[in-house]
Amino acid sequence: MATLELKNLHVALEDGTEIVKGVDLKIASGEVHAIMGPNGSGKSTLAYAIAGHPAYEITEGQILLDGKDITEAEADERAQAGLFLAFQYPHAIPGVTVTNFLRQAVNAIRRARNDGVDDPMPVPEFRKEILGQMDRLKVSRDLASRYLNDGFSGGEKKRVEILQMAILKPKIAVLDETDSGLDIDALKIVASGVRELVGPEMGALVITHYQRILNYITPDFVHVFVDGRIVEEGGPELAEKLEASGYEEWEEVPA
Repeated sequence: MATLELKNLHVALEDGTEIVKGVDLKIASGEVHAIMGPNGSGKSTLAYAIAGHPAYEITEGQILLDGKDITEAEADERAQAGLFLAFQYPHAIPGVTVTNFLRQAVNAIRRARNDGVDDPMPVPEFRKEILGQMDRLKVSRDLASRYLNDGFSGGEKKRVEILQMAILKPKIAVLDETDSGLDIDALKIVASGVRELVGPEMGALVITHYQRILNYITPDFVHVFVDGRIVEEGGPELAEKLEASGYEEWEEVPA
């Protein structure tokens, strides 16, 4: 079983402004955790810090993956170890097709896990894998030959991120407001893909403002995130409470 554990995590911006103020959280494979909070509460900062974004400094605490301290690891090292971040606004990479991007990523992970031995996935095997996953996740095959996210709709971008998860098979996936900008049909497809992928080999942390995506991905645990802290925790019923009453109750909690 894979685990991601945050211990008293504090995160600051490059100018020293503290955004995340002591987070304790443990996620295991097979589990879906949801972090819900208002705009400006630090949710995306938490996601980027977990993934190793260089603009966010961990000033205190630890990040452990399967018990190994990765607090000082570079972003690529974290990805190779089994972390995945789905962006709220995925970047376009003109000139690099979806197929080439995914094949390079798969081979980089294989190389890292084989202690640097270059053992690329054979092209026929990779082609079978990517086309099979595209069909499974209802991602148009036409996207495979297009430049990554270049001219994609919001729904296409998010579907390709779920496709990346399926191909790269991370231990823990962090989804930063994956529901942002999706219409209801795209939301259902993305949520269905996440549900299919979470299991014995993968856990997920879903970060969102709204309950809407949680109508399709039922979380095991919900964490209310306000002013850089987890201020309450519970089950799926907590998300329903937030939908009904908002965050005002917790925003009044003193620091």
